[in-house]
Amino acid sequence: MQAVILAAGSSTRTYPLTLTRPKLLLKVANKTILEWNLEAIKDIADEIILVVGYKKNMIKDYIKKNYPESKIEFIEQKEQLGTGHAVSIIKNKIKDRFILLMGDNIYSKKDVNKIVKHKYSILVKKAKNPECFGVVKEKNNILTDIIEKPKKFISNLINCALYSLDKEIFNILKKIKKSERDEYELTDAIKGLLIKNNIYCVKSLSCLQISYPWDLLNADKEIRRNKNLIGKNSKINENVKNSTIGNNCLIKGNVKNSIIMDDTIIDKDSVVEDSIIGENVYLNGKIIAKNNVYSIINNKKIKVDKLGTIIADNVKANNAVINAGCKIWPNKRINGEIKHDIR
Repeated sequence: MQAVILAAGSSTRTYPLTLTRPKLLLKVANKTILEWNLEAIKDIADEIILVVGYKKNMIKDYIKKNYPESKIEFIEQKEQLGTGHAVSIIKNKIKDRFILLMGDNIYSKKDVNKIVKHKYSILVKKAKNPECFGVVKEKNNILTDIIEKPKKFISNLINCALYSLDKEIFNILKKIKKSERDEYELTDAIKGLLIKNNIYCVKSLSCLQISYPWDLLNADKEIRRNKNLIGKNSKINENVKNSTIGNNCLIKGNVKNSIIMDDTIIDKDSVVEDSIIGENVYLNGKIIAKNNVYSIINNKKIKVDKLGTIIADNVKANNAVINAGCKIWPNKRINGEIKHDIR
């Protein structure tokens, strides 16, 4: 069976982390999202198509280095015209049935195995905040509708964007029109498929959706199960609690409920709570998390249950006190109290 992974978008909602890498190369529990998904599909898919665009060479180099013998083909989506368009450009590469997954969620092998049992299926799961996602309506486990970010409560089931499909989807994609976002939406084609076909709703307990930077923290915690995960050649001189530490890191301060990426130094007496610290960062300072913090994403205030800060790659922070909810863009030099995002 073939598998298709959509990974062309620039993912502005996970800025500043995705300013220096595509989203599927972000790490959760010291593995990239791409690696988790390749592991999930490896016993099912004998051929993989990666639809790439943003920072495509980083993805190609990663595959070449880490999966030199894998049968992976790259198709470039040159214009970002939506998920429907991304699927339409692979038409001539698809032989018959295939599984389709998004490159920015983490799927389990168990869910993939359940999905492929049906000719047409969609992975769904219960969510506390369904209004933030595509909401699924179903009857007797058969899909009846998908409503994108409804204003009123419809259901607590959301679309996890993992599908079992076949070539029929391409006939429907030819007929759909652009949405209000000026994009061709795959969900419109899925709803078109419903007219003559049953699409089974497969319920997941393990899909980890990464929409915002702090979703990485939740996914990381879920995978680690509240244990520390320490990367290769890292040295821990002080206290690390419930966190992931990348490779070649030096931790002289205290780290709690956080992700510290590769080649980063947390200096003596520093404190890091509920934060993500990028690669090759030097931090001398304090990041104290708070509850019910607001963070600005694409000019909108998003409420987060608990958060420290998000620091991108190659940042140097000396004697810094960074307020909860702040985000620091790559390559910045900061010191003193930081009360807002540094871009």
